Amino acid sequence: MNKRLTTCAALLLAAALGLNAQKPMKAPKGGKAISDELIGIFFEDISSSADGGLCAELVQNGSFEYNPNEKDGWGASTAWKTIRPGHSLGMLEVRMDKGIHPNNPTYMRLHVERVKEFYDYKGWKGYGLENSGFDGISVKAGKQYDFSIFLRNYGQAKQLRVVLGVPQGWGKDPKVLAETTLNVADKNWKKYAATLTPAEDCTNAVLQMLVLNQGDIDVDMVSLIPQDTYKGHGLRKDLAQVLADLQPKFMRFPGGCVVHGGGDGFWNTYRWKTTIGPKEQRRGLKNTWGYHQSMGLGYYEYFQLCEDLGMEPVPILPCGVSCQGTNGGWNMWPHQAQDVCPMSEMDEWTQDALDLIEWANGDPATSKWAKMRADQGHPAPFNLKYLGLGNEEKITPEFCERFKYMYERVTKAHPEIVIVGTAGPGSHAKNPDYEAGWKLADELGMPIIDEHYYEPNKYFLSSRQYDQYPRDRKTKVYLGEYAAKDKKLIDALAEGLYLLHVERNADIVCMTSYAPLFARKNATNWNPDLIYFDNERPYLTCSYYVQQMFGQSSGQYYYGDCVRFEGDDAGVQQPQPDVHYGQSVVLNVKTRKLYVKLVNASKDEKEADINLSRFPLKKTAVKTVLTGKADDENNYDKQPVVPQKETIKAQKKFDIDLPPYSMVMLEYQL
Repeated sequence: MNKRLTTCAALLLAAALGLNAQKPMKAPKGGKAISDELIGIFFEDISSSADGGLCAELVQNGSFEYNPNEKDGWGASTAWKTIRPGHSLGMLEVRMDKGIHPNNPTYMRLHVERVKEFYDYKGWKGYGLENSGFDGISVKAGKQYDFSIFLRNYGQAKQLRVVLGVPQGWGKDPKVLAETTLNVADKNWKKYAATLTPAEDCTNAVLQMLVLNQGDIDVDMVSLIPQDTYKGHGLRKDLAQVLADLQPKFMRFPGGCVVHGGGDGFWNTYRWKTTIGPKEQRRGLKNTWGYHQSMGLGYYEYFQLCEDLGMEPVPILPCGVSCQGTNGGWNMWPHQAQDVCPMSEMDEWTQDALDLIEWANGDPATSKWAKMRADQGHPAPFNLKYLGLGNEEKITPEFCERFKYMYERVTKAHPEIVIVGTAGPGSHAKNPDYEAGWKLADELGMPIIDEHYYEPNKYFLSSRQYDQYPRDRKTKVYLGEYAAKDKKLIDALAEGLYLLHVERNADIVCMTSYAPLFARKNATNWNPDLIYFDNERPYLTCSYYVQQMFGQSSGQYYYGDCVRFEGDDAGVQQPQPDVHYGQSVVLNVKTRKLYVKLVNASKDEKEADINLSRFPLKKTAVKTVLTGKADDENNYDKQPVVPQKETIKAQKKFDIDLPPYSMVMLEYQL
């Protein structure tokens, strides 16, 4: 073939594959190299973030594993009720013998004594169960929903009528939205499945299962999931999309205090190995925040979400030490309880870490754990880079001993893995745990240490903590949990001003993540949160939009001398302590984009002089403005603070007026 034609064909193919993107540019002088993984997310199952949230499962307690250990009054029948239309008769029995799997022992036996229509009543008949999901089941007309259930039959074959319906009040049968009938004959556990397509929209539907024949039948793992999930991976589409819109560079999971389990002892510690594989084989746990976590959203789904959103996974593993809040420890400050496992058991905790690396990165042909990943549908490695050990523990001698034990063995076996340690609860100077945590990090040469703090907005408006950090330390900072203690616009701008400070110090601070991420309406354990939601939609806070602008403007170089505020001395870099406005200029050499971010958290308008002469700007730029009143707050009823975008002419030298209580971002293509 003609060489020229071959070249043209290659170029066309590259264009079709998106491989002809602009080459990375050389950074102009004056920039400081910084982390381009600065903005990520932290997912913890708090405030019903997983079940009834990001996990698209619509049935609550479908495995019948709720129990009083998790919440007083709870049991296998929580979220269920018995139904017997036509005055059918039967009995419901909770069983734990010969279940589907030891990790999922509880199931329901339906003993049906009579199935008939009462007198000549031509309504429904049968004996069974009804589930109303999480504050109702929300379905859309014409959309398909995958129903599945595990059943075990006794005696003659039976029919199970499955109905998705609209409640019509006491004593009345629901209006049918969709239904199917399953023929059940197997005397061993078998999974049955069907697709339900509702005829109309409904926000408070119920799922009914009615046995239509006399006799016994066992029921477990009832599920109803929309087919239309995020990238087909079982996550609620709208909630996953608002995460994608943040453009996060990594995700830390599964916690948080969830890492240590429910605070009842090591029996309830979160262990990643029981969250993978078929869902009927996963072990549900009492959640730290007072409810049940089914593990429908487990390690496989976490890693898959990271891949779908282009995020680095940052799993956090326990290291043989409990949360100091165990057994009411938070109420005993400063004499908090902290349980530790015997050193003789530390090999087990260490092996969990080594096996996780194999599961995520290993070859299925040679690794048992990698084969399990492949069997679940992902033969290619997940390319795990980061691994966190411990979360927010008090830095006691017992913790240090166990952390060192794991750290040394994991780094020896896998020197390519970047370990993230912890600075304990409350990462501020003069805090004993903070000081001890940094001492341990320096001793081990730890790559990254995880700092946490929640403070009133005044702290974020005035503190410039990282200006004082030594520049010669080997250990970088991950600000893994932080937030101003409210969700008004002034709180979001305080966080934005602080992130400008973090960007200026992004040679020291390599990662940050706001916390908590999600909160379900009427099931909130913490305030504030970044994203609130109900069954219908997410509600985005002011802080969400600030995080979004920072996530959209990542780069590898920081320039501190391109912006000068009116009245400031020449050469002064913002933000400064007790000055409630600031700026940051970040260059992304990979995408050839330049970002100018300006925050004005004061009541007065500010003028900024901008000089971008060193950068080869294209003709236009995108200007994004977030502004409002200081006390404005986005909630379920109204969203007064949303970003406004416009295309403007790009200029190399110009002045810009910043409205009171505003954040402005300018995006340039180079």
